[in-house]
Amino acid sequence: MLDWLGYRQGLPLWISWRLNRNLKNDVEDIFEGIAETRKELLFTWSYEYWGHLERLKEQLNKDNPHDSQVGSERPRPLSSDTRLNQEQLFSALYSRATDFTELFLLNPSGEVTYSTYASHIGASYSNSSPLGQAITYLTGSDTGKLLFGPYADPITLTIGPRSSTFHDKMTLLFMNAIYTNGTFAGILCGRVPNDVIGDLIQRESGHVYPDSGDNYIFMAKPEMNHHIAPGTALSRSRFEDRTFTHGENLKDGVTTDWGTVSVKEHTELELIFTDPATGQLHPGVANTIANGSNLFVVFPGYSDYRHISVIGKGVTFRLPHCPDVWGMMCEGDLEEVYRIRSIRFRHAKLHGGSTLLSSILIALIVYVTAAYGSPAFAAIVGGFACLVSGLLTSYLIGRKEIGRFADRLRNLSRFIRMNAEGSGDLTQRLDIHRFDQDETRELAKWINNMIDSLESIMMQVKLTAGDVSASQLVMNDTTAVTVTSAQRVSGNISEMIRSMRSQLQDIDAVKESAEQMRETLRQLERQANQQIDVAKNEVVRIGDKMSHISSKVEETNQTIRNFMGTVQEVTGVLHAIEQISSQTHLLALNASIEAARVGEHGQGFAVVASEIRKLSELTRQSTEEVHRIISHIYKDAQQAVLSMKEGTKVVQEGNLLVSAASELLAAAAEDDLRKHQAVDKVVQLMEKIASVSKENRKISKDVESKVQELTQEIESVRYTSGNVEVIAKSMQQLVGQFKLTDSRIR
Repeated sequence: MLDWLGYRQGLPLWISWRLNRNLKNDVEDIFEGIAETRKELLFTWSYEYWGHLERLKEQLNKDNPHDSQVGSERPRPLSSDTRLNQEQLFSALYSRATDFTELFLLNPSGEVTYSTYASHIGASYSNSSPLGQAITYLTGSDTGKLLFGPYADPITLTIGPRSSTFHDKMTLLFMNAIYTNGTFAGILCGRVPNDVIGDLIQRESGHVYPDSGDNYIFMAKPEMNHHIAPGTALSRSRFEDRTFTHGENLKDGVTTDWGTVSVKEHTELELIFTDPATGQLHPGVANTIANGSNLFVVFPGYSDYRHISVIGKGVTFRLPHCPDVWGMMCEGDLEEVYRIRSIRFRHAKLHGGSTLLSSILIALIVYVTAAYGSPAFAAIVGGFACLVSGLLTSYLIGRKEIGRFADRLRNLSRFIRMNAEGSGDLTQRLDIHRFDQDETRELAKWINNMIDSLESIMMQVKLTAGDVSASQLVMNDTTAVTVTSAQRVSGNISEMIRSMRSQLQDIDAVKESAEQMRETLRQLERQANQQIDVAKNEVVRIGDKMSHISSKVEETNQTIRNFMGTVQEVTGVLHAIEQISSQTHLLALNASIEAARVGEHGQGFAVVASEIRKLSELTRQSTEEVHRIISHIYKDAQQAVLSMKEGTKVVQEGNLLVSAASELLAAAAEDDLRKHQAVDKVVQLMEKIASVSKENRKISKDVESKVQELTQEIESVRYTSGNVEVIAKSMQQLVGQFKLTDSRIR
């Protein structure tokens, strides 16, 4: 029944559990609520700070789209205006996000190019360093974001805390990659001391179980930080310092029968939540890792790293852009959780004891009186004893129980009354040790928890009201500048509309001139077409004549060529005649010689031969004369042929000229057509321009109207901004009615 606790330690716990086992459902709800709210706090906080970095990155990209300081290995120097604006953006975020102790930029080589902590600028991180490994992991991821840590960074310790109560070198780093045109350009980083998440989940003054309650985060499943074993602490334990416990602490060492559990510097990464009796992860952590969640609130509980019986709720989760799965335990010692002794139990115990005692006393008094007196006297004495016993019992119960209970309720009422009217001291808490270990102490604890939550809310409202007030002042200035700019834009648009109206009038005049020019060109085109048609007809007729002349010249040329052939034939005949005449002359000469030889008998033949010779000579002379004449005729014929050839060439050139003239006339007609088409296009274009100008004028009027509406809206925003200022001041006045801890952030 007592399991691993043993009789000496287990029996008192079992008695407490048995007396309060009816609280089991309430205890389950308490631990479920604690785990869920702390988990929700972590997620809300993470989304808030990722949102801060994302908005800063968008502003940096908007202000420096082509010239980012982290955009290259050797970035170009930023202009003074750009650097000033960058410093203003970082400073504005740094003042709003109070958990960031540093904001800085890393270039792709791992060098710090800008930081709100000036001494950090120029630092470089190699691939072997923790931050260098995170850069490598980030550049290989798809999300472009990484929540890295916790890891030890001395710079965190040097910079110091801003919002966390405790502080050491353990660090969480928000890393948001910057890309320019799809190329990795650097990383925007936000440094947060890891103790911040301890403050988020601990909320020390609001602990329901102040003596033993502890909420802590541990590694459940490492996906990036494989060097961190499951069950290793990732947040500060409440028992790390003396501030958190009424007994032993981890800095001085927690003593167990199996050794001392302690840490040298901090809980994170130094402590693994094991049961010292077994050396294995204690059941709460082990079952949470195995099942994703674990709820155990009944006797005998389970052994934690102190080997003390604890109960509670464990959950696992993955924060946004954190590759590792974390676990969180919300625990309390079983002894404290079930330490309560109800008013009913105490009253029953007191009533039972007083009744037993009074019964014994009355029985003795009645017995003695009856032994030495009459029955009537014994009855009187017994009745009086009962009356005295009853009065005494009532007095004792009233003074010891009802009076104390009334005093506790009066204290509770007085404390609540301080804040019931909307004002009070929220720094005050009920001293639960002044209450009995009953329902009044539970009520006091929950009132403290409620006041703690209320103070946290009020602090957030106070900070938010301050932010709203500051933002409202900026918005007032911005809206004033915007109104001036909108009015100037409205004036420029009105001037543009006037210019467009004047331009539209000019366009209308140009369009009318183009219409007139088109009509004139049409008339000229009709006249030119008529003249071109006449010229075309004449050219055609000339072409026909030239073709006829060409054919006639060709016929004449052919006749002359035939005539020259005939002359050639005559020349051949003359040559034949010349040969015959030469032979005849030779024969006559021979005949004369022969006649002279004969003598007188040959005189008659000699006369004939002489005449033949004369005739032959005359024939030769006539032939030469004819030959000379034919030569002249042939030369004249050749000259005529040459002249006819030249004439033919001239006629051909004339035909070419006629053809060219016809083509020129056709081209002239086409040019006129193209001119007409060009003018038509010009007119159409002018009509389109006029139409577009009219549409632009309409749009400009709409724009002018919208700008005027925008100006009115901005004026309304200015008015609303004034109302916001009033509301913010009213909110600050309302919060000012409560006294808050100035150093308290959450």
